Amino acid sequence: MTKNELRKTYKKLRSELSVNQIDDFSLAIANQLLKLPVWNASFYHVFLAIEEHKEVNTDYILNILSGKDKNILISKSDFKTGGMQHFLLTDNMVIKKNNYNIPEPIDGIEILDDKVEVVFIPLLAFDTLGNRVGYGKGFYDRFLVKCKPETIKIGLSFFEASAEITDVFESDVRLDYCVTPERVYEFS
Repeated sequence: MTKNELRKTYKKLRSELSVNQIDDFSLAIANQLLKLPVWNASFYHVFLAIEEHKEVNTDYILNILSGKDKNILISKSDFKTGGMQHFLLTDNMVIKKNNYNIPEPIDGIEILDDKVEVVFIPLLAFDTLGNRVGYGKGFYDRFLVKCKPETIKIGLSFFEASAEITDVFESDVRLDYCVTPERVYEFS
């Protein structure tokens, strides 16, 4: 399937999820993440869920990272440049939804892309090769190419892998892992 076909299909599937399903699936994903060998890093980038899009609730992941005393980074999107700035999550950080309902920090301690060691990535769909489909704006592709090559990229999905994505671009950045409520996919 093409990215546009997958976007349409998985947006519909996500729209049919109840609040309780999203919560249960998000907790299951967080528990699956504990199986990964990624917990020795220091800097973890986590997206904050867009509730209106029924994204994976990352509160459980934030709790795991806080409990392990890790540095948590959250981003702010620049829709003019297509770039993202990353800020250290602190107790007194003010977070506000932007015009696209993305929860973002107002300001804070900025951390550069090359410090990020593990990235949890929102997506709509992914395939068995580690290719992913997001909302199509390219924010994460532009961010991930600025990270170190050894940065671990982990997609989070409510649904299992799709058949091959037929229109993958050379600039698309593949995942190292994708975690669903049922299993962990590892891509080499």
